[in-house]
Amino acid sequence: MFGVVPKPLWQKLNPADEQNRCTWAMRCLLYEQGNRLLLVDTGIGNKQDAKFFGHYDLHGDATLRGSIQKAGYSEADVTDVLLTHLHFDHVGGAVRRDDERLIPVFQNAIYWTHPAHWNWAIHPNPREKASFLHENIMPLQESGQLTFLTEKPFPFADIDFLYVDGHTEKMALPLVHINGRTIAYMADLIPSSAHIPLPYVMSYDVRPLLTMDEKTKLLQQAAQENWILVFEHDPTTEAATVELTERGVRIKDKGKLVEFL
Repeated sequence: MFGVVPKPLWQKLNPADEQNRCTWAMRCLLYEQGNRLLLVDTGIGNKQDAKFFGHYDLHGDATLRGSIQKAGYSEADVTDVLLTHLHFDHVGGAVRRDDERLIPVFQNAIYWTHPAHWNWAIHPNPREKASFLHENIMPLQESGQLTFLTEKPFPFADIDFLYVDGHTEKMALPLVHINGRTIAYMADLIPSSAHIPLPYVMSYDVRPLLTMDEKTKLLQQAAQENWILVFEHDPTTEAATVELTERGVRIKDKGKLVEFL
């Protein structure tokens, strides 16, 4: 998760267990506008077998369905699902098993992803092949619910996108403009607040030097315009603002997303 950064440094930020595993979140975003309800990313899901989940030691009481219900909605209320990219920990919860069938969880929703990333995922390179699971993505196309960003208008007027290529091809980061602020959902460009310093780049990234360039540009703009960054994988910090310092861009304030709005 921290690439070339030595363990004695990152261990202070997110301590590892005896198997060298760190605790991470899979934090999704739910956004309502008018009569539409958008879900950004879907977590890992629960349809894989015990061997698969045995690698990850999933823990905690939160579930995607339970979190949606806690917010006052149901799965049937979701009209749109944005998949920032199609790695299993972001798209796994989009599809469920129904007896012997694999079907989309959100039956009334349009599923959105970038067309170039879709092609990247269905023709995977050896580096990412284990992250693009057939059962997570093909049922979305087979159901007829898959729609491509850039090919049809996205039905949320106050959301635009930043497409980045360092982590994977054409990952889509939504920028939500609300109450005069910009909420930037970081996905895997900056997966946690610990990844704000430029050298902290995941070894999962297919183009790590490009990730550093993308981080530099985004963080400078975020500092100048006081963006709210939402971290998908940070185990404790949900959102933060950043500022320019003598050491580069660093965390200014952090807390719950609602505390910044």
